[in-house]
Amino acid sequence: MKNLNIYYWISIGLILFFLVPGSIMNIMKSPDWVEVFTQLGYPEYLLPFLGVAKLSGCIALVLPKFNRLKEWAYAGLFFDLIGATYSGLMVGGFEPAMLIMFVAIATVLISYWLWHKKLAQG
Repeated sequence: MKNLNIYYWISIGLILFFLVPGSIMNIMKSPDWVEVFTQLGYPEYLLPFLGVAKLSGCIALVLPKFNRLKEWAYAGLFFDLIGATYSGLMVGGFEPAMLIMFVAIATVLISYWLWHKKLAQG
């Protein structure tokens, strides 16, 4: 039980490491993110919306209880990462630097699995 809890919180920490800095940059509409969105063909006004959504999802993951909200947060973060990966592949093709997206997606999936194992143990 103790190891499961440690692994769960490590996975949460990794999710926060991957998503919180980008979320804040999205909210602030940093020039780098505006350029990325322009290259992908997305409107600039989506940046703050996606930033707030990702940041809200990250906050929901660290809150105790609120199991239904956590389910939605995991789903939202998963779809955000899948959508970002797909957009990057369709616009720029595969580049080795994109492998980090697969690490982030795997981290969300592992964290979700650990959370459910933790719930099952009580």
